[in-house]
Amino acid sequence: MSATSSPSNIDTSFGNLRIRRVAGSLGGEVLDLKLSGELDGATIADLTAALVQHKVLFFRGQSHLTDASHQAFGALLGKTVAHPTVPSPAGTRIFELDASKGGGRADSWHTDVTFLDAFPKYGILRGVKIPAYGGDTVWANTAAAYARLPEDLKRLADGLWAVHSNDYDYGAERVMVEEERLNHHRKVFVSAVYEAEHPVVHVHPVSGERALLLGHFVKKIAGFSSTESARLFEILQNRVIRLENTVRWQWQQDDVAIWDNRATQHFAINDYGNQARLVRRVTVHGDPAVAVDGRKSRTRTRPEATNDAQIDTLITATA
Repeated sequence: MSATSSPSNIDTSFGNLRIRRVAGSLGGEVLDLKLSGELDGATIADLTAALVQHKVLFFRGQSHLTDASHQAFGALLGKTVAHPTVPSPAGTRIFELDASKGGGRADSWHTDVTFLDAFPKYGILRGVKIPAYGGDTVWANTAAAYARLPEDLKRLADGLWAVHSNDYDYGAERVMVEEERLNHHRKVFVSAVYEAEHPVVHVHPVSGERALLLGHFVKKIAGFSSTESARLFEILQNRVIRLENTVRWQWQQDDVAIWDNRATQHFAINDYGNQARLVRRVTVHGDPAVAVDGRKSRTRTRPEATNDAQIDTLITATA
C-alpha cells in the first residue's frame, strides 16, 4: 500500500471526510470531525452525500455539543421540528429518550414519525448518558432490503399502500411491558392521533433507490383484511431486518449518530436493566414519500393543533 492510499475500509470519496465503514450494507464512522452549527457549506454537502451512500453516520467524542449546538448543527441540514405529541425539554425542539421515564426505550423496529405524511428526513441522536453495557442501537437498510426481494415480491410490494399511525399496538412485539411505559404511550405519545397513508415502496428523492417503508407504526396494508394485512406486513418487514441488512452501534459517551430516515429503520436494544440511558434527538423535516407510480403520501387523520409543538409541526409539514 502506498503512502497516499487508504485502508480498504476507509472511504475518502466525500471531500475531506474520512469514513470508516462499519458494516457491509450500511454504516460509516466519520473520523476527526467536530460537529457544530458553524460547519461550512461544503462540509455539510459532503455529509449529506455520505448519508445517502452510507445511510447512517457515527461520530465519536462529541463532548463539546450542548442542546443548543446540537440544534444549531441540525439546522444546517434542514428545518428542525419538534415531536408532534411528546413535549420537548424547555426551550428546545429536542426529542428526549430517558430510560428512567416511561416511554424512554425505543425497542421495536421503526422509521421515525411515519404517522405524518411528510415524515422526517434525518435524525441526529446524541448520547448524553450511556450505560456501562447494553443499549446498542441497530439500523437496517430498507433500500438493500427491497433490492434483495425476489422479482415477483417486488412487483407485489410496488403496488401496496400502508396506513401508519402513532396509535399502534405498542405491546405487540414486547414480551412484557411495564405499566408505566403503557401509560406513557397512552397519555403522551397518543395524546393526539395521527394517521398517514404511505406507499410500501417509495423512491428515494436523491439516490432514486426504491426502499421499503414499513416499521411498527404500520396499522394495516390498505385494501386487505386484518389477517391478510398482518401476513403481508410480516413477510416484508422480516426482509428488512435480516442481519445482512443491518449495522449495530455500541454507544460510547458523547457519540452522535445521524441517519437517513428515508432509507432506514432502527431498533434500540433494551438490555441494560435499570442503568441510566439518556439520548436526545434533533429531527429534520422531510417530505411526503413518492410511490413508484408517482403518487405521494397523504394524510388520513390529523388532529387540531393543541400545543406549541403540534402547531410548529403542522405548520412545517404543510409548508
